[in-house]
Amino acid sequence: MRSLDIQDIEKLRQLNRVKMLATLVLFICFVVMVIAKLLEHHYPAFGVVAAFAEAATIGGIADWYAVVALFKRPMNLPFPHTAIIPNNQPRIADNLGRFIDTNFLARDAVEGKLKEVDFAGEFSNWLAVRSQSQSLAAFVVKFVPQLLHAVDEKGLVQFASQRVTGQIAKTDIAPLLGNVLQTFTKKGRHQKLLDDLIRALHRFLNNEDTLEIIRTKVKRELPVLFNIIGADSVVLARIVRAATELLDEIKDDKDHPLRLEFEHFLISYINRTRRTKGFAKQVEQMKQVILSRPELADAAENMWDGLRDYILKDVHSDDSLLVARLTDMLVEIGTGLADEPDLRRDINNGMVIVISNLVEEQRGGISTYISEQVKAWDMQQLLQLIEVNVGRDLQYIRFNGMIIGGCVGVTLYAIERLLLS
Repeated sequence: MRSLDIQDIEKLRQLNRVKMLATLVLFICFVVMVIAKLLEHHYPAFGVVAAFAEAATIGGIADWYAVVALFKRPMNLPFPHTAIIPNNQPRIADNLGRFIDTNFLARDAVEGKLKEVDFAGEFSNWLAVRSQSQSLAAFVVKFVPQLLHAVDEKGLVQFASQRVTGQIAKTDIAPLLGNVLQTFTKKGRHQKLLDDLIRALHRFLNNEDTLEIIRTKVKRELPVLFNIIGADSVVLARIVRAATELLDEIKDDKDHPLRLEFEHFLISYINRTRRTKGFAKQVEQMKQVILSRPELADAAENMWDGLRDYILKDVHSDDSLLVARLTDMLVEIGTGLADEPDLRRDINNGMVIVISNLVEEQRGGISTYISEQVKAWDMQQLLQLIEVNVGRDLQYIRFNGMIIGGCVGVTLYAIERLLLS
């Protein structure tokens, strides 16, 4: 139970003032009743005043008793059915838990309330703020070292490597390789490859080191006389110029015969590889040779060690690339979610189902928890909190009791006078 705060202390002061005022009014009613009773024999008109004051006094005392009986025994006397709240704490606790379970935790009530919440909208607005997404990303990245340690401890890298290697060993990759090559040619990538080869040859032929190697070869093949008169340089220049011009023609002319010949050769080769059993056998043998290499057994482990070390170094750095990329992804998710009404609707419906199921499963536990908490409360402090928050209204019952009692007293007095007259 919490202690009284400043607002509760002010409420308590107001309650005490209302209590004093109600007691003062009750005392005034009693004094007026006594005076009116004494004057009634000499001044019959005071009979009405006496009837009102007497009934108001009785009503005020009765309501004072009723209000006090809720919290304690009036004047500490053992009246039955008093101190109602303290004496019924266990029953009140059980009934409160049952009431909340039935009326607040019912599935229809929970689903109805949850459907009013735009969970996806809240997620979107929160993630769209970069500082908040960055905080979430930094929090998530803190668990990466533990995750990497768990991977090492459980031997998941070796397990995954063995499973992948075993699956590759059982898979016939020749058709797959043929399909990849065919897809490569269908999208025209082989022509881009040819262009890259042409550019590479062009750079090779115009490289000084390359020219020197070719010049040496040419001098060896030419007669001595030609070398004396410097014909080797002329021949080399013509060879390089002719080759360069040919490469430029092939590069600029998309319908060049050599380009078409390259395409015909490549397509024919791909078709042969897809239809020839010998090619499939060669691919299978090459695959088995590669898989049997001892270096491959350590490749996955070495790759994992390098990746793990890089990730750990990045995680502990002040400008973590992993945090930055994860932040970008979260911000993108937040901003993109605002433009996906169907996805937002699915998220909201999913949240309603998940939370409703969770509440449904825990209904009994929640009601029991509430009941146990109420039973464990400090009753005196609880009574003080209840009285502070609703006691002022309860005190006005005393005022109402005096007013209504007085009116009833006057009415009965009038009826009595009419019957006796």
